[in-house]
Amino acid sequence: MTDSISQRIANLWRTPAAVRLGALVALVAVTAVIAHAKAPGPLSTQTPSVVAPIVPSGTPRIEAVFVLDTTGSMTGLIEGAKQKIWSIANQIASAQTTPEIRMALIGYRDRGDAYVTRHFPLDQDIDALYGHLQRFQAGGGGDGPEAVNQALHEAVTAMDWSDDPGVYKVIFLVGDAPPHMDYQNDVRYADSVELANARGIVVNTIQCGSDPNTARVWQEIARLSQGEYASIAQDGAMVAMTTPMDEELARLNREMSATVVAYGEAEQRDELLGKLRRTFRALPSAVASRLAYFDKKGGALNSGRADLVDAISAGEVDLDELPATSMPEEMRDLSAEERDGYIAEKAKARQDVQERISVLVKKRDAYLEEEAEKRRAEGKAESFDDKVFETIRNQAASRGIAY
Repeated sequence: MTDSISQRIANLWRTPAAVRLGALVALVAVTAVIAHAKAPGPLSTQTPSVVAPIVPSGTPRIEAVFVLDTTGSMTGLIEGAKQKIWSIANQIASAQTTPEIRMALIGYRDRGDAYVTRHFPLDQDIDALYGHLQRFQAGGGGDGPEAVNQALHEAVTAMDWSDDPGVYKVIFLVGDAPPHMDYQNDVRYADSVELANARGIVVNTIQCGSDPNTARVWQEIARLSQGEYASIAQDGAMVAMTTPMDEELARLNREMSATVVAYGEAEQRDELLGKLRRTFRALPSAVASRLAYFDKKGGALNSGRADLVDAISAGEVDLDELPATSMPEEMRDLSAEERDGYIAEKAKARQDVQERISVLVKKRDAYLEEEAEKRRAEGKAESFDDKVFETIRNQAASRGIAY
């Protein structure tokens, strides 16, 4: 290459002066580039350029799978998570543009326990997820390592993840014991993480307790996935955050539930009513978080299948074409005009309650954010739900989701 350039320079002296000058400038530039490329030189100390976030083409979307160790030592975290799942959902929904959220749950123990894994699919029905979580009881374990490898592999491969690269897809692996590495026919965590990376799924790890073997593996999993590792207290350090608005919101929840019109098959009606009954047994803070979540989602009564009032409002059901057997008993003997009036009355009452809920939710969100800022400033934001939301807030920005 050097000989060729020298020959070209020599040839230039046979050309006119103006052409010669322009060509010399070009050749000098090329020679400088080549010399710079060949020179060893010091490593660059400049900050790498920041990759622009993927901007969602429509409603931003988040898919989150929680993989929870449900052995006996995890009792505190499981019980705390039952109260905090709505708080987490509400925090996730608090983005500047409310995202579409699908969440899933995998509980794992170990071979020889009552189950190795038990999972519930990605779904927008957070009410159903809450119900599944309420039925989880910590038990089993006791021999140290658990079926972490299997649980993580199923989280990556057994869930209906979106193929859209604009969706923020995340796994939270939560536990206090390392994986068995001696099981036959087990997919090792490094292989599952590699597959997660290929599918655009971030794996974050939250360690409960201080076992050094768990810390080593949890840190490695997070590193391999470019995720985040956090260590929290064994019981999850759940902070019982209550606000002056919680009791009133719990009362309004009962008032709004009185506007429900369950329809469809008996099983479908029972499912909806069961969701509402669970809210009556929940702590006021959990009920308030649930209402705050739905306020951000447009004020629906519930997640999953709508009741008849919301279904008619959304244009999903034509009341005139709905069989009487699919209606609640109090509507079956009404005339068409009376049925319309019945639904209109329920819709008006619901709108009134929702407006009062919305006012209180805004006050409550502001109160909670102020308290959260205080905890962060004091270095006290160390609970399970704190870590989950902090991680999501940091990582979702790469998908154009801002908080």
